[in-house]
Amino acid sequence: MIASQLREEILNGALDARLTEIYADLADAQKPRYAKAIDKFIELYGDKEVNVISVPGRSEVIGNHTDHQQGEVLATSINLDIIAVVSPREDGIVKVLSDDYDIAPIDLSDLTVHENEKESSAALIRGVAAKIKEDGGKIGGFDGFMTSDVLQGSGLSSSAAFEVMIGNIYSDLYNEQSLDPVELAKIGQYAENVFFGKPCGLMDQSACSVGGLIHIDFADKANPIVEKIDVDFSDFNTSLCITDVHASHADLTQDYADIPFELKEVDEFFGKSVLREVDEKEFYTRLPELREKIGNDRALLRAIHVFEENKRVRKAVAALSANDLEAFEKQILASGTSSFKYLQNIYSPADYKNQAVSLALALSELVLDGKGAHRVHGGGFAGTIQAFVPNELVEAYAATMDNAFGEGACHILQIRPFGGVQVF
Repeated sequence: MIASQLREEILNGALDARLTEIYADLADAQKPRYAKAIDKFIELYGDKEVNVISVPGRSEVIGNHTDHQQGEVLATSINLDIIAVVSPREDGIVKVLSDDYDIAPIDLSDLTVHENEKESSAALIRGVAAKIKEDGGKIGGFDGFMTSDVLQGSGLSSSAAFEVMIGNIYSDLYNEQSLDPVELAKIGQYAENVFFGKPCGLMDQSACSVGGLIHIDFADKANPIVEKIDVDFSDFNTSLCITDVHASHADLTQDYADIPFELKEVDEFFGKSVLREVDEKEFYTRLPELREKIGNDRALLRAIHVFEENKRVRKAVAALSANDLEAFEKQILASGTSSFKYLQNIYSPADYKNQAVSLALALSELVLDGKGAHRVHGGGFAGTIQAFVPNELVEAYAATMDNAFGEGACHILQIRPFGGVQVF
């Protein structure tokens, strides 16, 4: 549809059904956002035929630091998303403005890794294109304007959503929407690992791409099992709240890197590449030998966390499948306790005076007073915490978090049933 015509139909309500399908009761609030995005596209590239695509952010529900050990995780797409207004072009050039960030034009005739593009959006665009072409898909240039309300640095995976968005654009414009969501997640991971230069698991991309509440088993890294969980949290009168504690991620690189590094020490002791391949019974039987060899009890505690966290994921999935909220929340709380005591990713030991995540968890415990559940969210050390809050306590909970960490720190989210999707 021509961009200006699409804008008019969005604003006059002709396309309400589609927006409601994706955004439910938040659909009306999306209309001015979509209209503004289309206006910006027209300003940049002219009034022409466009596609509009949406890709959500994600929240890790349970499964803290299990994916890089080929473990299991329960994650969900959320109602915050990136939207892109795009149109194909014939010269093989990709030109994108992402909110106020103007990405330099990318020539898809060159799909090699550019060292000077590492850790940039351009690297992700080029990397996704390279992998799609390598896998036999079609690629081509496009003009695009993107806008996002997925909070950067909040643990809601703005970077994974961007990767999945680029994959969806290529799928929609050049592959008749034929690229599978799980494959698009793998393609995004490849781009981040190889072109962007950041090692990452596959959980973030899978949750953004597939959508809904999903159980992912990474036992076979090349072919993870993705199972959708059919549950509506509104039936439980419970809301998912994410609080950004606004703690700096500066100087935490080593803390994040230490987790997989220390687990690798355990893996290698048993001659395995990941903890998923280590026999748990043998781990405990040989614990004295392992302690002497590694000389790092924290590595052993972290391994215990991963062993138990995989079990908690399966128990949480079973509880949701049985519509047993109490049993589900029990696993969330146990995950949080394990992350604090054994995984130890709540604050940096090198900066023990700054414990914003610990403080947020303490306040959550006081406000919820035995109801709901709360835990660290994502990588830990800084960033965010997650809470499942009974609706009657949401207002008080949000007020407490905002008072401690700043206005707007607490985000009340909805679970979104769609991953990457062509809207119009």
